[in-house]
Amino acid sequence: MAFTLSSSPHDHAPLNTATLMRRVCYCLIPGILVQWWFFGWGSLVQIALAVTTAYAAEALVLALRKRRFAPLRDNSALLTALLIGIAVPPLAPWWLVVIGTAFAIIVAKQLYGGLGQNLFNPAMVAYVLLLVSFPLPMTSWLPPLALQTYPPGLLDSLSAIFTGFTLDGFAPHQLRELADGTTMATPLDTLKTGFTQGHTGSEILAGPVFGGLAGIGWQWVNLAYLAGGLALLRLRLISWPIPLAMLGTLFLLSLVGFMVSPDGTIGPMMHLFSGATMLGAFFIATDPVSAATTFRGRLVYGALIGLLIYLVRTFGGYPDAVAFAVLLANMTVPMIDSLTKPKTYGEAR
Repeated sequence: MAFTLSSSPHDHAPLNTATLMRRVCYCLIPGILVQWWFFGWGSLVQIALAVTTAYAAEALVLALRKRRFAPLRDNSALLTALLIGIAVPPLAPWWLVVIGTAFAIIVAKQLYGGLGQNLFNPAMVAYVLLLVSFPLPMTSWLPPLALQTYPPGLLDSLSAIFTGFTLDGFAPHQLRELADGTTMATPLDTLKTGFTQGHTGSEILAGPVFGGLAGIGWQWVNLAYLAGGLALLRLRLISWPIPLAMLGTLFLLSLVGFMVSPDGTIGPMMHLFSGATMLGAFFIATDPVSAATTFRGRLVYGALIGLLIYLVRTFGGYPDAVAFAVLLANMTVPMIDSLTKPKTYGEAR
């Protein structure tokens, strides 16, 4: 048997960007499939619109900058598009995801110089832009299909997204009202609205959207993204400090708050397994471009995101705060890295 001999150092070649991004996209698939199962074809339609827009916008900017089209093959636009498509409500109008995705690629990514130069996570920049500019359609999530009186199929979803009405003439808000009599369909949204109206946690949790750990559908979506996140860790595509610090901080703060006021605050399981918590912990906060780079810095960065999520969800005006928390933490990354960088050998302490 022949052996190849060579001098040190001996190291494996690192993954190239395209392979890394593609594997991250693969790990998103379990969550996307569960989201489709519970919330219908609209989620897949939004993802398809986002992916198409992302590649078109990136090609346009590269052409205007007179650059080669090689960056189209690095799969970074694909990952950004998947995250935006996941975050947009299934029956939101088509132009919403197109505007958000185009803004993410053109402004939040390419105007900063392209991949590796952006200060903020492009998908979260797009999400916050849409949420602030178009709050009604961005918060108009349908309840899970099992709770809907007339769950839309593929053709109904396409019709609602592109015309504003299903084939039977129902607007998305009418489908929500037929399902539960309210326009607040997500568990976090229902809890926040109930608290502001003076209801106790026990009264709110008796609603139809709740059940199990953190609400029908949402808990399974988060568990699926958790499984995808564990796959990322197993494949060594991300490191553990950021998700562990984020989830641990969120759990501890919500546990203390729940112990102090069990009927006036959101419980730990609801914080962890509803909204975009697991998606944010493993797929968004760990973005290698906009996240902290040192070991201690990643712990601080993750803990800061967990703290901000808890504060905004508890005291702020938005029920889910992952995007705001990540963008605010992105601003602090240069300072965190500068304060936590390890000292070089021989440097005076």
